[in-house]
Amino acid sequence: MDLNADLGEAFGAWPMGDDASLIDIVTSANVACGYHAGDASTMRRVCAMAARRGVSVGAQVGYRDLAGFGRRFIDVAPEELTNDVLYQIAALDGIARAEGTRVRYVKPHGALYNAIVTHEEQAAAVVAAVRAVDPALPVYGLPGSAWLRQAADAGLQPVAEAFADRAYRGDGTLVSRRLPHAVLHDPDVIAARVVRMVIEGTIEADDNSVVEVAPQSICVHGDTPEAVAIARAVRQALAAAGVTIRART
Repeated sequence: MDLNADLGEAFGAWPMGDDASLIDIVTSANVACGYHAGDASTMRRVCAMAARRGVSVGAQVGYRDLAGFGRRFIDVAPEELTNDVLYQIAALDGIARAEGTRVRYVKPHGALYNAIVTHEEQAAAVVAAVRAVDPALPVYGLPGSAWLRQAADAGLQPVAEAFADRAYRGDGTLVSRRLPHAVLHDPDVIAARVVRMVIEGTIEADDNSVVEVAPQSICVHGDTPEAVAIARAVRQALAAAGVTIRART
């Protein structure tokens, strides 16, 4: 099982998350590409750490929204969105190559990630960007999303993802961050639900229904105070359950 986390989300003098600790736990690093967070120095620092530790580097692409941390929907024209995503992937790949690695996959961030679950036009725009850069790049997303369906139809490799620390709705989508129970914080509770996701392929939704997830990768958010403890607990619990932890790419 692949274990990924959002890294490189600092910006200039403003820190965010404990990249150095998380990079020792996860197998894949979703690196912010400067649009929702991150800057050239942060991107290079995280790529250097990932290269030294053999962690797979992924481009975490988002809306051009530093003030909102990429968590606000933007009704951007499809061609502009394609160009924005292409720019982000190419920028990170150039920095990654300077550190002896490269971008191995693409994962949308925040509001863009959630929008392209159902927004067909924006999903197509992101697919077009990935194909323009490298059609061999795998793409991470929510199972059943328009994004993964269109990616597969276009010949890209979709990777179904589940979230360790986010609450789910009965339809398999994520609970809005505007609600108080959207983000989980207890490492032990989170670790137990991840083992269930991986072993049984299910998770309990906020309405007590059971949702099928069948993940190929598990995400731990890097911007929560408990991120390192959560990632460590998840990795230890999966190992104890006999699950091999390794990057997909």
